[in-house]
Amino acid sequence: MEWRERKGEKLAPELIEKYQLSPITAKLLSLRGINTDAKLAFWFNATEDDLADPYLMHDMQKAVTRINQAIDAGEKITIYGDYDADGITATSIMMETLGILGADVHFFIPDRFKDGYGPNLESYKKIVADGTKLIITVDNGVTGVEEVDYAKSMGVDTIITDHHKFQDKLPESYALVHCNYPGQKYPFDDYCGAGVAYTISRALMQDSMPELLELAMIGTIGDMVKVSGEGHILVKRGLKMLNETERPGLRALIKKAGLQMGHIDENDVGFNIAPRLNAVGRLDNASLAVDLLLCETDDEAEKIADKIEELNAKRKNLTSKVYNSCLNQIKNNGWERKKTLVLYNPKFHEGVLGLVANKLVEKTHKPTIVLTKNDKGIIKGSGRSVDGFNLFNALEPLKDKLFLKFGGHDFACGLSMTEDKITSLRATFEKSFKGIYNQNIRYYDCELPFSNLDLKIITDIKKAGPFGSDNVTPVFSILHPAINSCFYMGKEKNHIKLNIGKNNKNIDVVGFNKKYLTKILLPYVDQIFIELQENCYRNQIKPQGIIKGIIFAAPKLAVPAPVIDLRNEKYIMGFADRYLIFDKRNKNIASSLYDIDPAKITLVNDYKNEGEVAAFLDVPRNLQELNLALTNNYDQLYLRFIMDQLPVKQLPLKADFVRLLKYVYSHPGLAVADYRAVGLFLQITYDKILFILRVFFELKFVKLEDDRIFGVANPIKRKLTDSNYFRATNSQIKFITDLRQMPSQKLLMYVNEQLKQH
Repeated sequence: MEWRERKGEKLAPELIEKYQLSPITAKLLSLRGINTDAKLAFWFNATEDDLADPYLMHDMQKAVTRINQAIDAGEKITIYGDYDADGITATSIMMETLGILGADVHFFIPDRFKDGYGPNLESYKKIVADGTKLIITVDNGVTGVEEVDYAKSMGVDTIITDHHKFQDKLPESYALVHCNYPGQKYPFDDYCGAGVAYTISRALMQDSMPELLELAMIGTIGDMVKVSGEGHILVKRGLKMLNETERPGLRALIKKAGLQMGHIDENDVGFNIAPRLNAVGRLDNASLAVDLLLCETDDEAEKIADKIEELNAKRKNLTSKVYNSCLNQIKNNGWERKKTLVLYNPKFHEGVLGLVANKLVEKTHKPTIVLTKNDKGIIKGSGRSVDGFNLFNALEPLKDKLFLKFGGHDFACGLSMTEDKITSLRATFEKSFKGIYNQNIRYYDCELPFSNLDLKIITDIKKAGPFGSDNVTPVFSILHPAINSCFYMGKEKNHIKLNIGKNNKNIDVVGFNKKYLTKILLPYVDQIFIELQENCYRNQIKPQGIIKGIIFAAPKLAVPAPVIDLRNEKYIMGFADRYLIFDKRNKNIASSLYDIDPAKITLVNDYKNEGEVAAFLDVPRNLQELNLALTNNYDQLYLRFIMDQLPVKQLPLKADFVRLLKYVYSHPGLAVADYRAVGLFLQITYDKILFILRVFFELKFVKLEDDRIFGVANPIKRKLTDSNYFRATNSQIKFITDLRQMPSQKLLMYVNEQLKQH
């Protein structure tokens, strides 16, 4: 990862004076392009009264006219929503608005497990059969061609309100209200479903409807759409309304989340409120969450909030279980070297697939699809991607060949398919990844002003917010930090807290899931990037940093050691001039998995430079390869040895060979890929199965015919050690194990002696 400082023109002194801006607020606003009188006035003073005319949005007049006709005629209206936080709040907005107008209004939230996402024909049939004369979709609908046609054939009108991408064919609905309809005059194009519903409410009520802003804000943050332009008004004003809310449901939810009224910010909504609403639809029917937002008594709100809290706790537990199962699947199948991941288990809970896929991308830096099987035998899945790889573009061409349903955008997708297509998906998805190196570039705002580290700096930073998808939370740099102390926190001691000093001031900095940051590594920390937040502990409130990134550098020693042993530090540090590898297959893995510029990675045999700081990234296959690499002239050498291309980490047991050979003879004609499932049955990892089969091929115990494996009749009796592949792998494993486990003093002595001879 590369960190760059944001650049921007300074604000004019007269603007700083006019708006009474502190230096840090002025800096942050200038870096975000909020640098004119008009932009600053909008940022600080705009309210819901400054939103654009809702009738500029496509088909708004038609929608309002039809809704009013339905109300006047006493027609039954059904709001067709969605099961995420955006769909839940959008449904609530429409229900409340039409309720005020005296409509006969009802709502339907599809069940994730029975109905799937978006328009569902069977659901439309039930809604129509129940007497509905007008269907209004919120946060969905643009894909409902067949469903809308059915409703129309039955004399039922459909008004679609949505914000998702258009596909090839649009439904022939009575009206289509969409924030991004081509050619429309509405000036803001990135509302979420709740934002569109709120705009319709403004049109219907001929009022700015500030009491609905808290719902529109939750949908906006939950769906991660823009928080600039009109999104800024929705979030800023919505947060103000939320902190003063009288809604029993929201007050109960806030209480369960442990939040304090008057101090709730966008992070609290994004990490505590929206996930709780989402949890309902992930594990149950999200109608419960709509009931919470619309309920009118504290007692009812408390009961529903208790149920939602239970579901949220269950969601966390399920996410953890599925995530750990996926990690084991990656390890057992030897997929660490894959460029993409397709993980499947029919027992995975469908409601947490997207959450798990996202966590796996963060962990592995690989585009990932997680699949499960529903009660009808259909494979359902969610995918997430990495920067530089468009997931939608990679999978959309496969829509007709592999998928029953498919939809998504650049970094996320949802799909359904049949089980027999999983192998094809895995192969095609892997092939679609071009492997082009794209170093992840992150930006920070400025150096942390240690001279002003008090609570006022938090207040000044918040003036540049609220923060979100296109107004990112400020990140500050601490260059050459003096780390005074550190200790590890959490049940598994996988979080770290550092006390950092500079200019006679100190700040506590927390690193979540930074267990790798050992005390041995701390002297190499050259720059830390943090977000600032308030920390309240024992009724004391003070600023605290949250680590977002670290740059390492060699410590400034009076007499730098020529060779440094960092075998036990699995984390890659990016200060070497050159990363040397013994196996060329490790180059792409190193650049993607450890985010190393491939221009800095060189095969040992091709290295001709002198006087550089170098790191041995992977392991040599034998002592001769190591000795050859030590004939070069290095300024400083780091021993990492963290990568290898071993077919197995340790040789399979003799019993594994026996069990697998018996299985081959008793189950002739299986393809190699079939042995993934066999491995689960025999409790042998897939990489070991591939190793054993290769040994069997060499020893002529098995044969391959038409890509199918058969046992050889009456094979010649031979020992495993008769296999050259077996012996070579055994020798390599022994050498690598010895190299990695050798006492540091002994290894350093050997390497230094070799270097001195050249």
